[in-house]
Amino acid sequence: MKGFFKSFEFYAAVALFVFILFFGYLYLYTPNYFKNSSVREFTIKEGETLSHVIDRLYRKGLIRNRGGMKLAAYITGSADKIRAGKFMLHTGSTFFEMLNEFTSGGTGHQTKVTIPEGIWQNKLAGLLHRELKLDSTKIMRLSFDRKFLKSLGLRVKKLEGYLLPDTYFFDDNWDEREVLGKLKYENDKIFKLSRVKKQMQKLNMSRHEILTLASIIDGESNKTSEFKLISAVYHNRLKKGMALQADPTIQYLIRNRRRHNKIYYKDLKINSHYNTYKFAGLPPGPINNPGRDAIFAALFPADVDYLYFVADGKGGHLFASRYSEQVKNVRKYRIWRSKNSRHRVRK
Repeated sequence: MKGFFKSFEFYAAVALFVFILFFGYLYLYTPNYFKNSSVREFTIKEGETLSHVIDRLYRKGLIRNRGGMKLAAYITGSADKIRAGKFMLHTGSTFFEMLNEFTSGGTGHQTKVTIPEGIWQNKLAGLLHRELKLDSTKIMRLSFDRKFLKSLGLRVKKLEGYLLPDTYFFDDNWDEREVLGKLKYENDKIFKLSRVKKQMQKLNMSRHEILTLASIIDGESNKTSEFKLISAVYHNRLKKGMALQADPTIQYLIRNRRRHNKIYYKDLKINSHYNTYKFAGLPPGPINNPGRDAIFAALFPADVDYLYFVADGKGGHLFASRYSEQVKNVRKYRIWRSKNSRHRVRK
């Protein structure tokens, strides 16, 4: 019996250790999410104590509890290393990431950059050149550099699609690799969410496929309220083996050929797997860098049976479940277009 109790005590101690380790991990590493904002400005005053900083963070809703932040500070020895200054905190940051920012950032020498959702990679390179004085040619080269992509944990042919558009504050001394790494890291956060992982399993779709679909959704409309409906159309078409017939994929193919995005019938014959009029299924990869709304729309489509949509002439779209309805909607749009001398047609 003594041997039994010794074994029991040993396994009980191990179980308790694992329990403490598991919940300690959750306590310290669970991300802190902000309400109604992806970036929040926070200022630490000269001489302010860590305890006071933590209290203010909690009152502002930037951290979920005080104890976790204090414990993380104790583990990292950050209590006496925080710096005064202005900080830009991103939603989803852990206690450790915030403390790292407080101890190594806050110089005040940061540039605010807003990256539009659905931006093409070449446009992103130009934007980062204008705003941060980065080398656009180097950004494009890195976007296809297998070694660099591998360093980011990617096994894809190009970086486009894996960078999350948002408003960022970059230190002035950041280089091309650091900026691209930051944008990819923010995209990573979405796919680490448990509900996202579960939904991907339910859909039987990979991250690459979700980002590819999201990029098409982002390219189709400027109204985020429509994203889930557009997503439903494409999910329904994929299930039926129908061609997606997505105009943004054609615009992707011709983006370096002409200044405008107008599509001609000859463009629909381009022999490329990115041509979703010619080839069924998703194209080989993302056609732009989709935003958070488009990604979640691709993951969680509306529960409707729509298979078609066409522009309504007012910045939105008309949706249909049957082809006969689509024909009527197309006729409505053409009438509106002829009256308003507009020439852009969606499928």
